[in-house]
Amino acid sequence: MKEGGQGKEYRFTFIDLFAGIGGFRIALESLGGKCVFSSEWNKYSAKTYEANFGERPAGDITLIDERTIPDHDILAAGFPCQPFSIAGVSKKNSLGRPHGFLDELQGNLFFDIARILDAKRPKAFILENVKNLIYHDRGRTFRVITETLEMLGYEVFWKVIDASAYVPQHRERIIIVGFRSDLYPSVHFTFPQISGSPPSLKDILEKSPDPKYTLSDSLWKYLQEYAEKHRRKGNGFGYGLVDPEKDKITRTLSARYYKDGAEILIKQEGKNPRRLTPVECRRLMGFPDNFIIPVSDTQAYRQFGNAVVPAVIRDVAAEMLKVILGGQNFEGEKKLEHVTDQVA
Repeated sequence: MKEGGQGKEYRFTFIDLFAGIGGFRIALESLGGKCVFSSEWNKYSAKTYEANFGERPAGDITLIDERTIPDHDILAAGFPCQPFSIAGVSKKNSLGRPHGFLDELQGNLFFDIARILDAKRPKAFILENVKNLIYHDRGRTFRVITETLEMLGYEVFWKVIDASAYVPQHRERIIIVGFRSDLYPSVHFTFPQISGSPPSLKDILEKSPDPKYTLSDSLWKYLQEYAEKHRRKGNGFGYGLVDPEKDKITRTLSARYYKDGAEILIKQEGKNPRRLTPVECRRLMGFPDNFIIPVSDTQAYRQFGNAVVPAVIRDVAAEMLKVILGGQNFEGEKKLEHVTDQVA
């Protein structure tokens, strides 16, 4: 295939829904894909997406007529995970708010994926969500999702993958893949064997981070007291302190990191620990060092905490392409290298 008017070769087309800052796009473009449509409602994420890909995503997907979306080979979507995540469900329960498909703002967004699949009939899709999606509402939520996809005529595969083979972070996410049954009646698809030698935590840290990332005495005291209170109650809530000289990976970076950085604090000799810088979060998620961060620290923390690890998507998508492109081996025009070459 060629891109009209430019002569640039591409192997397949895709759309990027709930695009965030473009983790799916980085992965799929590295395999020779062309993005023909993107959608992201958050204005700050859209700003980052535009800074890196040169185009502003369309807005709220619920307001977009599926018939206006261009034809495409693969639908990619990291649909909002808050209604399904452990933290999200706990918070909504405490506030007396519904979750899962009862969440009117976010839980029903999966059905926007369904209506686009129904209208456009792409050859395949790849979706990403939090691991807890499998268990939400005693498995009923996940069953509704998979049964809906199957009713739309797709054979569905899924697997929970830990990105720690690629990045120095424990990050389990469910990847759901589907292929049109009428086009591929006997699909031979297997998820890739995930293995690798990721950079260690020490490798991705900046050598001279701004002192503003060091916790104040009051915040550090609060986090220690909070952790001790929960320790006495016998639960595991508390901060996650890592020593870059001893620890190779961190806890999962979440979208709430901007609040206090508690889940990943970096030990410092002779002073309070510090939170990660946005540059370090970019590296922790496996985004390249030339990825532009045009937003505030607060927004950057939210964006990277919500992002996908591009290398995970790349390797899963490479296996998908063996199905939809006739068994060819697609390793990508270039691998997404670990981002350790330009550590400051």
